[in-house]
Amino acid sequence: MKRIVTLFATIALLGPISFAAERIPGIGPTGEIKKVHGNFQFTEGPAADREGNLYFSDVAGDKLYKIDAKGELSTVLDPSHNTNGLMLNAAGNIVACEMAGRLIEVNPKTKEVKSLADGYEGKRFNAPNDLVIDRDGGVYFTDPHFRAPMPLPQGVRAFYYRAPDGKVTRLGVIENAPNGIILSPDEKTLYVIPSMQAEMLAYPVEGPGKLGPQRTFCTLKQASGKTNGGGDGLTIDSKGNLYITSALGLQVFNPQGNLLGIIEFPEQPANCTFGGKDLKTLYATARTSVYSVPMEATGHMFPAGKK
Repeated sequence: MKRIVTLFATIALLGPISFAAERIPGIGPTGEIKKVHGNFQFTEGPAADREGNLYFSDVAGDKLYKIDAKGELSTVLDPSHNTNGLMLNAAGNIVACEMAGRLIEVNPKTKEVKSLADGYEGKRFNAPNDLVIDRDGGVYFTDPHFRAPMPLPQGVRAFYYRAPDGKVTRLGVIENAPNGIILSPDEKTLYVIPSMQAEMLAYPVEGPGKLGPQRTFCTLKQASGKTNGGGDGLTIDSKGNLYITSALGLQVFNPQGNLLGIIEFPEQPANCTFGGKDLKTLYATARTSVYSVPMEATGHMFPAGKK
């Protein structure tokens, strides 16, 4: 296994900070890891659009930000009600997990917020965390316990599907905290990443919001002394390789569940996505900062619903 090692020997106090990295064959990086912006409280949920803009959440800072194609930072929502996972839909709007208990849609130009779902069976969600939009415009999303009121409003930690007509279906219960969620490029497999177990899960997609039996996709490599460290967020490239954030860094698995390597960042990454106009820039939200790194692999851009 190739291991990506970031070098901390020279860190400039002024100007861009970058870290040299060794590459995973066929994956990358092809250049240095660079800090794009910093001084946030806890960055999460990066999502890119087709114009090269990047959106991300500062969960603890309660804001939703945009970094444009020139690298300029601006605020989209303040407060954001603790948005976390984000994804752009076909209309160019941001669909977001609001940890205050809702799934929302945000127009990044007008900043208008629309509620898509605020509960299941008459009770608010715990604290929606991450999401992925399928080609029909339906939204798969996780609802663990992080930042949720206690006792849990839903009583369980679960994941759901919000159909284009607004109907919400509970797809499964994962008491070890379902966190990251994504579809394979052909949308025939749904991956769910728990935070409190080493085994990562996968489900065959039999139709929109309809899943087959659960299976273990892979087991994350563990930090020293740990046995049940899980993942947080994840992204996928055009070949179906998965990039899962963990305590060790970004663990890269092929579609067969084999570990290809680990990309370490200066701070522990919480989530990641491919962006840039060519989808060859990997962005990671990592604690107080947002980092970018050029890649050989090309990210997968989801159709994300029909216009």
